[in-house]
Amino acid sequence: MKRIILTGILGFCSVGVWAQLPEDVLNIHWYPKGGTARSLGFGNAMNALGGDISTINHNPAGLGFYKTNELSITPSLNFASGKADFRGSSATADAKNSFNFSTIGVAITNNNYYSKWSSKVFGFSVSRIADFNSRTFYQGKNNYSSFSEPLANEFFDFFVAQRDQNPNLTNEQIIDNALNSRNLSLKTRMGIYTYLLDLEDDGNTTTVISRAEQAVDLIQSNYIETSGGINEISLGYGWNMNDRIYFGGSIGAPILNYNRKTIYREQDEFGSGNNSFDYTEYTENFSVKGMGINAKLGLIIKPATNLRIGATVHTPTIYGLKEQSSSYMVTNIDLDESTGKDFTVSSTTFTDDVVPTYNYDYNTPWKFGFGAAYFISENHDVTKQRGFITADVEFINYAKSKFKSLDQYDNNYFNQVNGVVRDIYRNAMNVRVGGELKFTDFLVRAGYGYYSNPNRDSELKANIQNISGGLGYRKSGIFIDLAYVHSIRTNVNFPYLLDAPRLNTYADTKNTLGSVVATVGFKF
Repeated sequence: MKRIILTGILGFCSVGVWAQLPEDVLNIHWYPKGGTARSLGFGNAMNALGGDISTINHNPAGLGFYKTNELSITPSLNFASGKADFRGSSATADAKNSFNFSTIGVAITNNNYYSKWSSKVFGFSVSRIADFNSRTFYQGKNNYSSFSEPLANEFFDFFVAQRDQNPNLTNEQIIDNALNSRNLSLKTRMGIYTYLLDLEDDGNTTTVISRAEQAVDLIQSNYIETSGGINEISLGYGWNMNDRIYFGGSIGAPILNYNRKTIYREQDEFGSGNNSFDYTEYTENFSVKGMGINAKLGLIIKPATNLRIGATVHTPTIYGLKEQSSSYMVTNIDLDESTGKDFTVSSTTFTDDVVPTYNYDYNTPWKFGFGAAYFISENHDVTKQRGFITADVEFINYAKSKFKSLDQYDNNYFNQVNGVVRDIYRNAMNVRVGGELKFTDFLVRAGYGYYSNPNRDSELKANIQNISGGLGYRKSGIFIDLAYVHSIRTNVNFPYLLDAPRLNTYADTKNTLGSVVATVGFKF
């Protein structure tokens, strides 16, 4: 059993009806980028390379290597699966498959061999830079805590405040006030509505109870399904100075679509007929959509004929996002086998029968990248080149991610979120290595990428590993590339968060994404 304290994280969880949480920094930003089958085949280690439209999203200076115009299209087929360990039990989610276009791009060159600026290249691409399709499921037995515990604590604070204001209020009046109070979270009000939370009076004192906590052992399960992705429209320009120094810049407009469905369930291990609780199930549908803008600048130099060194900086992406969240709760009050009854409620009961929409900004952190590539038999005549090995390193500080509301009142909430983001995330380093060997018209590629743990607490294990390989064919201005990328994402998931100093329990998750990627291109 793994448990941990996350201090300061629960203060904002009970405010209003926001569903957005600090972990969405990773949900919508911690991912390896897509690309062409060529770039993916050698691990997307593109910071010191060029001549591939993927450079527009890595180091746009690589556009300066183009000598001819090019058009390419890259579809991909993805196979996602997930498994998790929770409180000593393992579970596997059903596989989820998807199809999309990884990259569609064009490069237009303007060559002038009589100038020191031997070529200027315009690039345009539409790239799938993130894929959110996944399923995760875990289940285990818990005799320590319930997801209703922080809800009962919130209801208790409300109850005390109500009695302090008016000692003559009845329990029924306090419950009515709670159901109509916007100072209580939606989840707490839903728990009161379905009798998961209640007031119990023994004739002398009144106590706030959670029926789930009256069970000795709980079987807890959590199903999480995500979908969507980020498609980025990019415009780039690259310059080549005497085939020695390359400059480039690009503007990106990412379009984000993130959807998450969560079904969390707690059930009395011993079934019905033994206490006042059988089960409760909470379903949430959450979506974030929006668009952003960013810029990338890059430099590549050739200090020696067979060596290239690259550096790039990516500005924060400034997103304008729209969030919607709706939820549904059902609780079975198990007095005995004959009187057990389901009580249900939708979150829209408390929001005038509409699903609220919230608009806010989200800024990703800066990213700095460096790379080097060594070429085997480097030659201006590409037909005589024999291949290369390449490596990249990136630095990104996830703690610098920032949310900002368009409403000044709501910034009280987001200031708390940003404070927690600074507390729980840190600077991370990503490493990518790869290589390509050329055999006349055929090419073989392999690559590996490691995206390190962004969590400040080292007990929360998380990383992403990409293992890839690919083949290529070039002949008479036509090229065909094929790659397979096996991505393993290790992370943690908290089904709920307790008030400190209570310990939180979490699941160790492992999501696998296998991608078959093909690129067809033409030089003209």
